[in-house]
Amino acid sequence: MWNFGELLDTAVAVLNGAAGDYLVRTNNGLATPLTLAHQGEELKCERAALFNAYPLPTGRVVVLVHGLMSNETIWRMWDGSDYGSRLHDDLGYTPIYVRYNSGRAIADNGADFAKLIESLIAEYPVPITELLLMGYSMGGLVVRSACHVAATQKLSWLGRVKHAIYVGTPHRGAPMERVGRVVQKVLQVIDDPYTKLIADIANLRSDGIKDLGDSDIRHEDRAKRRTSLSLRDPEHPVPLLPSIQHYLVAGVFVPDAVAAELLGDMMVPVSSATNQGGEHVKVFPGLTHLDVPRSPLVYGQIKQWCEQMPGGAR
Repeated sequence: MWNFGELLDTAVAVLNGAAGDYLVRTNNGLATPLTLAHQGEELKCERAALFNAYPLPTGRVVVLVHGLMSNETIWRMWDGSDYGSRLHDDLGYTPIYVRYNSGRAIADNGADFAKLIESLIAEYPVPITELLLMGYSMGGLVVRSACHVAATQKLSWLGRVKHAIYVGTPHRGAPMERVGRVVQKVLQVIDDPYTKLIADIANLRSDGIKDLGDSDIRHEDRAKRRTSLSLRDPEHPVPLLPSIQHYLVAGVFVPDAVAAELLGDMMVPVSSATNQGGEHVKVFPGLTHLDVPRSPLVYGQIKQWCEQMPGGAR
């Protein structure tokens, strides 16, 4: 059941996703910083605050990262539980939730997330023996960006990450954003003031949204952005780290095979969500993009994967 506070938080999350980069540039107080979140509130990454939030912490930690225009409530299922709380009850993971401004560049959120996890390792009440990362939609790209930063800067926390789970993540870009770029470009060249105004308004979409077109997780990739319906680089310039086992979930809403490949979960094509295939991939028929982060079927697969990981069975 939603309350007024959660509805307000959701509205702020949508605003951040749509114009979060502008909110940051103008020092607007509605800009959401990247923080830990617990029971709808910001959770300081400090030992005392973490112990107060998690009085029985375990060394197995799962960090959940939401997607565009959402917050940690996107994981909530019909019974009030979510993937994190169920992993706690079933397998002993302590769930940590991240809240962030999804309108900022993915590279900026990735860099801040990398720093936050470094602080979490230092401040967590007990030694973290296993760090499982889980990202939904854009959140999966933030996870990838943070891992790239950690590998480049040789941050210690990356050594604790052996597995990462991506739920509806556009690893190979989001075609709808690339279509939006082309349409906006076409409208700009039409010699009509109203059409140009529409094009200017369309171009106001946030950096985070624009990054989804080619799954740009580094600033140097963002600088190469072009107006095209096709993916700029079919082989992503930042491959999945080989030191981590990657698990990918995709939804398919349309039963027709061709349409399913094009539309996938109505937001992310199957080939993009599955990174064009891999060892640990599961496609779920009948699920939309908003279904995949809170589906009992998806959770069942995640639980099965976690049980198969070393030390996974409880």
